[in-house]
Amino acid sequence: MLELFRLDGKVAIVTGASSGLGVAFARGLAEAGADIVIGARRADRLEETRRLVEETGRRCVAVPTDVARHEDCKALVAAAVETLGSVNVLINNAGIATAVPAVRETPEEFRQVIDVNLHGTYWMAQACARVMPPGSSIVNIGSVLGETTAGLPQAAYSASKAAVIGLTRDLAQQWTGRRGIRVNCLEPGFFASEMTEQYKPGYLERMMESRVVMDRPGDPAELVAAAIFLASDASSYITGVTLPVDGGMLIT
Repeated sequence: MLELFRLDGKVAIVTGASSGLGVAFARGLAEAGADIVIGARRADRLEETRRLVEETGRRCVAVPTDVARHEDCKALVAAAVETLGSVNVLINNAGIATAVPAVRETPEEFRQVIDVNLHGTYWMAQACARVMPPGSSIVNIGSVLGETTAGLPQAAYSASKAAVIGLTRDLAQQWTGRRGIRVNCLEPGFFASEMTEQYKPGYLERMMESRVVMDRPGDPAELVAAAIFLASDASSYITGVTLPVDGGMLIT
């Protein structure tokens, strides 16, 4: 049964792969056997991720990508097909967050978050679905803040992640039967990332005490393991599902 979790012979795209969880996803999927194509806006940091992936013995292609640009998404997928022959897995990870009070948030601030978190997720899924063979898997990275709040003014971020959950369901019903492409969503709770580095001192500790049943932040390896499950044949009968990986936050 354990071979069902392997990704040997598959090509996986990981967006937002220049830092944090994106780096963990790229390296983790490579350790599971996949060749990796990575995209992010910061080209210099992509090279470090590429080095980490290649240390596992897998091939890696790095393509500077702004997922808010439709043409960048198409170019990233085209590079994957041209260099590695196919696309079997998409980890739709690129995202940004703001914490702006709703009465002060400008249209530009709100639109930027939606452009990356929602539009970018859709453009990447669309571009991949056009070339993916049956048996492929798309894993959208949402957030528990798509279903709850956490004491911060994050209207744009929460709205974008709630939309990703709805998008996941709709793409699953469109593509799973017709194209053989499964579409699922991971909902991370609190994991160390550039976003969590912006929190004020004491905020995370308060959240652990009051909202997270397991009383600790998640380890990136725990989220990567869930992504490998959804990307692999181990979840071949699962589509349209949103899976929280949150230490129990959503039950409080």
